Amino acid sequence: MASVRVMKRGLVYQYQFEIARVKDKRKYINQSGFKTKAEAEEAGIKAYDEYKSAGQPFKECKLSYSDYLDYWLNNYCKTNLKYNTIQTYSNLIDKYIKPRIGKYKISTITSVSINTFITDLVNEYSFSRDYFKNILKVIKGSFRDACNLYGFIKYNPALTIRLPKIDRVEEDAKHLYTKDEIDKILNRFKDDATFTCAFLTSCFTGMRTGEVFSLTWDNIDLDNGIIYVKHNCYDKPKDKDGRWYIGTTKTITGTRKIFISNILKQALINYKNRQNELKKLYGKDYKYYHLEDVKNEYGKVIEEKIVLNKNNLEYQNIDLVFVRDDGTYSGTDLIRYPFRIIHSELGISKCRFYDLRGSYATKILTNGTELRDVADLLGHRNVETTENYYITSTDDAKKNAVNSFDQVINTDTISQIIKYKL
Repeated sequence: MASVRVMKRGLVYQYQFEIARVKDKRKYINQSGFKTKAEAEEAGIKAYDEYKSAGQPFKECKLSYSDYLDYWLNNYCKTNLKYNTIQTYSNLIDKYIKPRIGKYKISTITSVSINTFITDLVNEYSFSRDYFKNILKVIKGSFRDACNLYGFIKYNPALTIRLPKIDRVEEDAKHLYTKDEIDKILNRFKDDATFTCAFLTSCFTGMRTGEVFSLTWDNIDLDNGIIYVKHNCYDKPKDKDGRWYIGTTKTITGTRKIFISNILKQALINYKNRQNELKKLYGKDYKYYHLEDVKNEYGKVIEEKIVLNKNNLEYQNIDLVFVRDDGTYSGTDLIRYPFRIIHSELGISKCRFYDLRGSYATKILTNGTELRDVADLLGHRNVETTENYYITSTDDAKKNAVNSFDQVINTDTISQIIKYKL
């Protein structure tokens, strides 16, 4: 190593390397007493590496990448990420990352081996580019923290890795609902008030699926026509108290207020009146729920569980909006059966409830709403997220753009020239 000099001093060897100057005077660290030149050189390199790390000795990490990923999920992800994101990361790790490169020591994995791994994956599977980006995101995040947060490795081998070029044409997974499709769906489920009202709520607001099904009547100001988006619902493995939880919105900017149109306002008023009548009709058989705090090992409340009230006990009820006629709360399961029918019977094969969000964004943008306002309505911090993932270019929009250019550029000269008479 060029920065470390080794010299013989009498019968022993000494290493020396220059350090930062003090008052413009050159300073050195040196140590003598080594029997051989090799011993002095090895000690000098170790001391120099320690100096570069501000006095902290670096120890090679012998953890396998597989064991490190478990450590990373437990120590970083569970503290900083949402439950659904952690589940997604865990699935990608178990399916694709651990089986291929998990056996290697984290300290021996290089940029070349990561690049080979991701290239082989792209060549083997026909996933969407976004799916491969998620796999790479896990790898980049885990190595970033191994280097910068935990000090297990000295440099991040994933820092400059990018996805290889994907030549195949990808079919757009997003579905843009048409008016005819919305009418067809609503007519088919006209007798299912809960589904149609939830469908319209997402259709007219662009709310995420979990945001819609976490709504309580306290979140909706029907007098002023405002929905306050504060929560997201999600499920975990079922236990004696059920499987549905309420947590914070996906991002900080996801907590927002949405002004609702007169159509949706009237739909919610009528739906609430219907629900109040059902409560009277079912009487003591109507199901009510409350929230129970879920704490981590430090006693901090990290989420709340939706729990069915038990007989003869008093609870502080939560007034959930989208429940079945008898009050049963089934979270996002409520849309499973309708969408099986929508796909198989109605022939709208590739639509999802979540696609109502992108359809809403596309329609209000093409109707003249500013992109920044669309992003705020969707709860996005960056307009790039809205533009890249939720806005779909339509044929009508493209035709309108072409016709608009006609009006801007056309002149009498062009009109005369293009007649091309003999």
